[in-house]
Amino acid sequence: MRSLLGVFRRLTLVPQGIIIVMSGFLPIFAIVSMFPALPSIIEHFGDNPNARELVPLMVSAPGLAIAVMAPFAGILLDKFGRIPLLVWATFFYGIFGVAPFFLDSLMWMFATRLLLGVCEGAIITAVNTLIGDYWEDEGRRDWLFLQGIAGPILGAGVILIAGPATELRWNGIFLIYAVAFIVFLAMRLFLFEPNKKAHEKTAAETAPEVARPPLGYTPPFPAKPMLLVGAVTLFASALYYVFIISGSLVFRELGITAPSRISELAAIPSLFIILGAVIFRLLGRRPNAVQLGSLFLVLGAGVLGMGLAETVPVLIASLIVQQTGAGMTVPSLIAWAQTKLPFEHRGRGMGIWTTCFFLGQFSSPWLVARLEQVTGSVQGAFTAAGLGGVAVAACAFYTVFVRRKAVRSAEAA
Repeated sequence: MRSLLGVFRRLTLVPQGIIIVMSGFLPIFAIVSMFPALPSIIEHFGDNPNARELVPLMVSAPGLAIAVMAPFAGILLDKFGRIPLLVWATFFYGIFGVAPFFLDSLMWMFATRLLLGVCEGAIITAVNTLIGDYWEDEGRRDWLFLQGIAGPILGAGVILIAGPATELRWNGIFLIYAVAFIVFLAMRLFLFEPNKKAHEKTAAETAPEVARPPLGYTPPFPAKPMLLVGAVTLFASALYYVFIISGSLVFRELGITAPSRISELAAIPSLFIILGAVIFRLLGRRPNAVQLGSLFLVLGAGVLGMGLAETVPVLIASLIVQQTGAGMTVPSLIAWAQTKLPFEHRGRGMGIWTTCFFLGQFSSPWLVARLEQVTGSVQGAFTAAGLGGVAVAACAFYTVFVRRKAVRSAEAA
């Protein structure tokens, strides 16, 4: 509790932090808002024999565009600055987000979702880069923790609105994207470009004197560490989005079909993302492998429980575990990635991270569909995915055990 109180004492750049928290929610918002609406959209396009597979892909299509866009966004951020790209990407996010409300063609909706993803790629890359630019390590973790708290509160509100909006009109949910215009105005008022020279000076002053780099020195891009970060992020994201995109189909297999009822049952468990954010902050000083192992264990166990559930109460209990793991996932992965990146390569590095995370988003419904074909049900797909998460957790904890054993052997020698 004392460490959590310290978070609030250390807060700096509060208006900028609040805007970054809100901006960071926009790409997640694009998927969370669609969760209760998915069955209704599938039903609306029921004349299309491929609607069962195409509609989830339409919902997750921004993930593909983000995966393509993010590396280029990272290059632009490092070359031309963080703020202009972020501000205008947010404005066009609002335009393309609202557009499907006025459309009745699945292909045109697919196109606008891809353009939305281009904007999201720029937004999430810029936001995660600014987290590294505005704050040092402890400050980053503080704002990531607060982002983890704010996200589920906003998400629960969106889920509660999404169900009734979908019942009023099958595509009514898309009007909620207009919130981006409010965030756009706040960005224009409060965000500022970070000072590169200040970062160079800080890096030079904090480095050991014998290893102190000269001002203006550009370190090489950390390719090998980012390869590992990218691979772990890709799998974590695919597992993270298993419920967000396909969870309503599990409710249907257990007899819950009304979008408003799905919203009601999922709203309270979604608040447990806050608990996940708290666990992330409490594990802040632990080795990265411990943090990653913990998130895969909790997230995987929750997805596994949903796959094995035979009653709604067991499903909701498993969803609580899954949402706790979801609250740990994004901040843990971002904090880990930030430790590998100097200022000069932060945009490119976070572009790679964003590509891997949202490629996982796009591939998640495909993964569930393939696993469903193998196992015979959506719940069977959840069971297989959950077991994969628990296996990765075991690998992470094993590396901690091996390293500690090596340290003890070296000390004994």
